[in-house]
Amino acid sequence: MTDNHKQRMQKLKDKVDERIESATEERGLLIVITGNGKGKSTSGFGTVARAVGHGLNAAVVQFIKGTWACGERQLLENAGVKFEVMGTGFTWNTQDKEKDTIAAQKSWSKTKDLLQDKSIDVVLLDELTYMVAYKYIELADVLSALKNRPINQHVIITGRGCHRELIELADTVSEVQSVKHAFDNGVKAQKGIDW
Repeated sequence: MTDNHKQRMQKLKDKVDERIESATEERGLLIVITGNGKGKSTSGFGTVARAVGHGLNAAVVQFIKGTWACGERQLLENAGVKFEVMGTGFTWNTQDKEKDTIAAQKSWSKTKDLLQDKSIDVVLLDELTYMVAYKYIELADVLSALKNRPINQHVIITGRGCHRELIELADTVSEVQSVKHAFDNGVKAQKGIDW
């Protein structure tokens, strides 16, 4: 048994080593984290924290969730991460498309500046997918800004229902699926866990 295990693991190691050796291109990645499950923003913020831990410069643009306290923001701003916060809160609360569109356009304008800044290594566009879906921001403008960013800049996009053209442009796409959520059973969102 031990010899069989060792042989299987050696074959696996050989395959992994071969893939590592053949991956030679270096450039910024476009990462999309979408789906109906919990944890998309958390994953994006985790990647920002990892980048900052390695000495990279990062910026975050928060669309939608701007009225709640944000533990990630409180932590990462102290580590030098720039934040742009749309600040209107959830669209189902505002119910004001004109106000939300103006706020989204203002945040998008600042986002485009970040996507041209060669000193920013990682940009998290938290909940950007909604801005495109609700047509607060034009898809063509988003695609253009992403395609024309600095070659080594990484961008992470989070949110449900990501547009297929953003998925096609992305280098890495993860879909978070909901299997079970405490909120569905009447457990309220909790500080430090859900926000």
